[in-house]
Amino acid sequence: MAKTILIVDDEERMRVLIEAYLKKEGFNVLHAENGEEALTVFKSNAVDLVVLDIMMPIMDGWTTCRELRRISNVPIIMLTAKSEDEDQLLGFSLGTDSYVTKPFSPKILAARIVALLKRVYPENNKEINSNVYDGLYINEQYREVKIDDVDVYLSPKEYELLCYLVKNKDLVLSREKILDSVWGLDYYGDLRTVDTHIKRLREKLAEKAYLVATVRGVGYKFEVKK
Repeated sequence: MAKTILIVDDEERMRVLIEAYLKKEGFNVLHAENGEEALTVFKSNAVDLVVLDIMMPIMDGWTTCRELRRISNVPIIMLTAKSEDEDQLLGFSLGTDSYVTKPFSPKILAARIVALLKRVYPENNKEINSNVYDGLYINEQYREVKIDDVDVYLSPKEYELLCYLVKNKDLVLSREKILDSVWGLDYYGDLRTVDTHIKRLREKLAEKAYLVATVRGVGYKFEVKK
């Protein structure tokens, strides 16, 4: 079944251009020209991924991202004319999964959307791979995370980060290693991106936050106390 992408940008030319490339990839495409319209469209449709511009009238991308994260863990790719690290860190702190700086190639954006959707919505029917770590339950097939049978809602990037740490349980992982493995070798963001996501992940893990341990001066590790 074709995935549905919501494009949120106040420039009609940009929306039309992105839509043309996404339709070539077989996606359904919805439009919104500001944040308020985007939330209305999102609540009325089954949206699989949002491409969200930052600089928009009425409601900007930052506020829209924050509001989307109140109601959904849908993958979000933010578009911006700014490349400063602080802007990217703010986006990640609000729950953005990827960041694309204008000007960009629509073909590359489409490829990034395809890659992100494959990670977020695996379509293979592998045997269920689930584990429990001191009350923290992770089901990889259904991307479920629970603490003592209570659902924990993680953004796609937070979920990928948690799974990466778990799969390398008891290994000390540097920030550079985590950044390369979870964000990809082509990501040029600041190492603070890792710290920001670790902080958000720990907040959501609440009383199980101790499972993600800090190794001073090196990085992090997932550690289950014996």
